[in-house]
Order: sequence, then structure tokens, then C-alpha cells
Amino acid sequence: MKADIPDTQSEVAGLRAELARLNNHRFVRIHNSTWRLMFFQFLRGLSFGLGTVMGASILVSILVYLLSWVDFIPIIGEWATELARQIDIDR
Repeated sequence: MKADIPDTQSEVAGLRAELARLNNHRFVRIHNSTWRLMFFQFLRGLSFGLGTVMGASILVSILVYLLSWVDFIPIIGEWATELARQIDIDR
């Protein structure tokens, strides 16, 4: 029983040192302040929204461009050609 006490004390000391190291980490320091956390999340949301819009725009434009080549399927080919023409007019 007494042999376990030094092991427990050294484990507790190790846990304290690790906890102190983690509290000094940048991630924890950002999340300790409510205003910094809100600002960080705001910037994260802006970048996520911008990336989503840009990615969807690029994907749709590539898809429309590829579909405009399809002339052998009557409905899709005519629709894609008209859509590409409207996009060119808007530029």
C-alpha cells in the first residue's frame, strides 16, 4: 500500500505538468476569451461561406460548359446551349 503512494505522487506531478503545458497552448488561449472565440468563429464562417460560393460557382460553370457540348441528347443539349448563351450574354 505504501509503495503505491510515491507512484501516485509522481503521476499526479506528471499530470500537473501536462495540464500546465496544455493550458499554455495557443488553441486553449484562443478559447479562454469569449470575444476572441467569437471573432475566430466569425472569420471561420466567412471563409467557409466564401469557399462554398466560389466552389459551387466553379463547379456549376464547368458543368454547364461540358453540358453545352452535348448536342446529341435533344432536351439536355438545347437546354445547356441556351444556358451557356445566357451566361455569355450576361458577361
